[in-house]
Amino acid sequence: MQRLSPCPDLRAFLDRAEALGDLARIGAPVALRHEMTAVQLAALRRGGPVLRFDNASDDHGARAGLPVISNLFGTRARVASGLGIAPDDVGEFGAFLAALRAPAPVEGMRDALARWPMLRAALSTRPKILRRPPVQEARLPDLAALPVQTPWPGDAGPLITWPVVVTRPHGSAPADVARYNLGVYRAQVIGPDRLILRWLAHRGGAAHARGWARAGEPMPVAVALGCDPALLLSAALPLPETVSELTFSGVPRGARTEIAPAATVPLMVPARAEIVIEGWVHPGDTAPEGPFGDHTGYYNAAEPFPVLSVSAITCRSDPLYLSTVTGRPPDEPSVIGEVFNDLALPVIRAQIPEVEDLWLPPAACSYRVAVVKIAKRYPGQARRVMMALWGMLPQFSYTKMIVAVDGDIDARNWDDVLWALSTRMDPARDLMVVDGTPMDYLDFASPREGLAGKIGLDATTKIKAETTRDWGRVMVLDPAHEARAARLLDEVMA
Repeated sequence: MQRLSPCPDLRAFLDRAEALGDLARIGAPVALRHEMTAVQLAALRRGGPVLRFDNASDDHGARAGLPVISNLFGTRARVASGLGIAPDDVGEFGAFLAALRAPAPVEGMRDALARWPMLRAALSTRPKILRRPPVQEARLPDLAALPVQTPWPGDAGPLITWPVVVTRPHGSAPADVARYNLGVYRAQVIGPDRLILRWLAHRGGAAHARGWARAGEPMPVAVALGCDPALLLSAALPLPETVSELTFSGVPRGARTEIAPAATVPLMVPARAEIVIEGWVHPGDTAPEGPFGDHTGYYNAAEPFPVLSVSAITCRSDPLYLSTVTGRPPDEPSVIGEVFNDLALPVIRAQIPEVEDLWLPPAACSYRVAVVKIAKRYPGQARRVMMALWGMLPQFSYTKMIVAVDGDIDARNWDDVLWALSTRMDPARDLMVVDGTPMDYLDFASPREGLAGKIGLDATTKIKAETTRDWGRVMVLDPAHEARAARLLDEVMA
């Protein structure tokens, strides 16, 4: 696996994209309210470049003070680049990350040296503290200085969409960054110094907030905007709760994370971010957040969430503002999700060895449906694998449908999957339905908020006790004949 050169900040990543002809500068005026969303999604659906809006405008047509960057991870290639690897190496990098999570015992010096890349990655997780961080070169007066989008026509107001929210548990020291949590939680601007943080109850930020609230103390929070790609993607990765995204980001970056003490709150913050919003979340201070367009393709309901009271906004001397849009796939999160699917496959195989491939179709909101290909050896194995995915792996707790197929089926090809469903699945025998299981409360199809049913479809060939009939024999051509046919056609169609 060949690693790309490290990108210590967003600017280095943009320079790499521009050198590859993968960045477009838009000088024409583009409105932050709704219009920019249309441009972003059009670029993403064409597999287009990173966009830099140099003339974003507000509701009155006035030019925003900062350039807006978007569609950063609009292609699989750029997501891989953000991880410091080539697209073809995503699977290998996933295996590498799986080994970091559960490394085998080292046997002798030769084995240790063979694993040097892994050891170097582990060392890269130790942050480096900067005394004069670039993100504190200047300050912005208030949130009104940020060119925040209002993405969809039914949205409640301006929404910060790529914030990396930094928190730590109550009782921890500011220097204990291994206990920090970084999460990408959308943030609604409701005033010049007030920001609603939408963190769900099961997320790390919410868990930290409950600890500070129990102690009756305000919680320090930092919101980093325009972080380097490795930090952005690490904050979005489903890492174990015991792993800090801040320290882990050194692994994909291939270089130590640079941090610095915040200016007004007791936290360490990313030193090379473009902008950092600092402040406090006071116990009981909430406001109705939303409605906003969500990844489901629907607007979610307004609900109370914590409010951040801003104490300072530090920034670079010429900051860039990073933004994205969330909606019905394809969108930027769904592109990232496709790559994360491949990264997670080695971890899944380590726990369920018979899994050969697994696909989370982006059109199914990136996780609502899964197709799993297995090496089937015994009756009932497909059902066991489906139950294992739902029960063993937390990331599948919101997956409402699993389709299991055999090793001769391309799990990522709907034509293959539908053929298997049509010829290997009997609805009366091969459906597994369970009720009262956890579900994303944004799933409006659920009869009860947060609880719903799940369905498993066994589209594998039935063997032994699974059927009393002789099974059909699949038709295949001789590979030698297919190869000769290809050569003949190449000659006559050249």
